[in-house]
Amino acid sequence: MPNLRAWTPWLEALADLFYPPHCVACGRAVERGADLCADCLETVVRIKEPRCELCSHPYDDLLDVVLCPNCRGHGFTFECAVAVMRSTGVVRDLIHRFKYSRDETLRRPLGNWLAEAFDDRRLADAEPDWIVPVPLHPVRQREREYNQAALLAEWVARRSGIPYRNVLRRMRYTTTQTQFDRRHRMRNLRGAFALRHNVSVIDKHILLVDDVLTTGATLDACSSILLEAGASRVHAITLARG
Repeated sequence: MPNLRAWTPWLEALADLFYPPHCVACGRAVERGADLCADCLETVVRIKEPRCELCSHPYDDLLDVVLCPNCRGHGFTFECAVAVMRSTGVVRDLIHRFKYSRDETLRRPLGNWLAEAFDDRRLADAEPDWIVPVPLHPVRQREREYNQAALLAEWVARRSGIPYRNVLRRMRYTTTQTQFDRRHRMRNLRGAFALRHNVSVIDKHILLVDDVLTTGATLDACSSILLEAGASRVHAITLARG
């Protein structure tokens, strides 16, 4: 049999000739294996400490703060939500393209960035049984043609080796959440989610996946359903923090 490894450099060179790698944000040429050019990469802001221990809200300076004002006195049912990046600039634009423009090619770079959440110390001792996406209502999924959270969750599941399970369903079509504060979002989401039929999450440690965390209301509503159904613990990861 031919030695395929020996041919790999030639095949990659041929691919670069006909399909040169390009920046997924601006389209400029990049080196093989890179997703962003240097200029676009400079606009990406990863969330590091100091940040809220519960919702990952970032702080611009060193403050002796554990929880942000959004979380203080208003606890969530999930143990923490790890967000990898700020939802600004290139990151926000790519998420919008992936979410609303049916650009499924962005699944790989966005999924790889989301997988960086496992480097966060808050997940160091977490051993999830299942990775579970936040569901879309069937009407909205038909409009978008896919659930972006599910595609990201499947990608991260393959990379991490944690089983993927689509155990939640969206029962009620809700209006867009962007103009609501946390209180109104939670009210808007009452009764919006449920466990799928013939699914058991009893004693399962669940890792919820969504693209963006803004107020945390959606993740909290999903987490509540899972815990009420017998899940032992719920953590969450998102690509970005709005």
